[in-house]
Amino acid sequence: MTPKPLGTSIRIFLADGGADGVWVVEKSNWTGKALMAPRTRFGDLRARSDLDGPGVYLLIGPTESGLLANRVYIGETDDLPGRLDSHNKNKEFWNRAIVFTSKDANLNKAHIRYLEARLIGLATVAKRAELDNGNLGSSPPLSEPDTAEAEAFLAEMLLIYPVLGVQVFQKAEEQPSSSERLKLVGRDTKAEGTETADGFVVHAGSLARPIEVPSIHAYGTQLRAALRDKGLLVEDGKYLRLTEDYVFSSPSTAAMVMLGRTSNGRVEWKAAGGKTLKDLQDAQSGGQSNGRPGSEQ
Repeated sequence: MTPKPLGTSIRIFLADGGADGVWVVEKSNWTGKALMAPRTRFGDLRARSDLDGPGVYLLIGPTESGLLANRVYIGETDDLPGRLDSHNKNKEFWNRAIVFTSKDANLNKAHIRYLEARLIGLATVAKRAELDNGNLGSSPPLSEPDTAEAEAFLAEMLLIYPVLGVQVFQKAEEQPSSSERLKLVGRDTKAEGTETADGFVVHAGSLARPIEVPSIHAYGTQLRAALRDKGLLVEDGKYLRLTEDYVFSSPSTAAMVMLGRTSNGRVEWKAAGGKTLKDLQDAQSGGQSNGRPGSEQ
C-alpha cells in the first residue's frame, strides 16, 4: 500500500506588504526559492538581489482566443535581470512573472536548461495553456546524479506552482465526487465527464449536439466555435465529437457546450444510478448547504 504523502510547509512572504507586490516563496527543507510579481511591479522584482544567479522563469497572461485560461512562456537564463528586461520590452501578452532560483547556488546552466525543457514538455502534453515558446527547448546531457538533483528540484517546483495559481504542467487529475464517471444525455448528445479539483473534465469521445438553440449564452457560442477551430470538436456524423479530454470551468459550462443550450450542469450530469451531480455533492456535505437541507448556491 502506497503511504500517504506527509504534510509540508510552504512560506509566502509578501515583500512589499501587500498581495499585489512581490511574493517570495520558500519551502521547508528545500534550497530553492520562487519569486512572483505582477507586471505592474516589475521594477520591484527586477531590483531584487535574488535574481543574481541562474534561474527558470514563467511569464503568464490571458489567451486571445479564450479557449484556454492562460498563455505562458517558459525560459531559462543565467542573467535573469537582463532576460526579464528584454521580455518586458518585447513581449506584450504577459501580466505576471514567476522565477525559480536556488539559495545555495547549486543550480548551474545545465540544470536550468534541463528544467526548462522538462517544463515545456510537461506543458505541451498537459495542454492546459497556450505556449508562447517558439521552440520546445533542448535537454542537455546530464550525469545520473545531476539528473536526479534536477528532477528533485522540478518536483518541488511542481508542488509550488499550483499554490501560486498555476495549473499548466499537469493533466487534470481525476478527483471525482463519486467512484464513477458522470453522464450527460440529451438531444444528439452523449457525453461523459468527471468533477475534479481543477474544473469539470469532459472526456475524449464525448458527442455534442452540432446545433445551438437561439437562447444559448454568447459565451457558449464563442467557446464552441473556439473548440471547433482548434480541432477539439469535430464533425462525426450527426454529432460533434470531442477529440481530447477538456477541462471546463464548471459543470454548467461543460453541459452548455455539449448540449448547445444553457444548462444547469449540477442537474444535467448524472451518475449511472440516476443521481445528479448535485445529489452527490449534497451527500458529501451531509445533505446540507448553508445549514438548510436541499438548499443550493
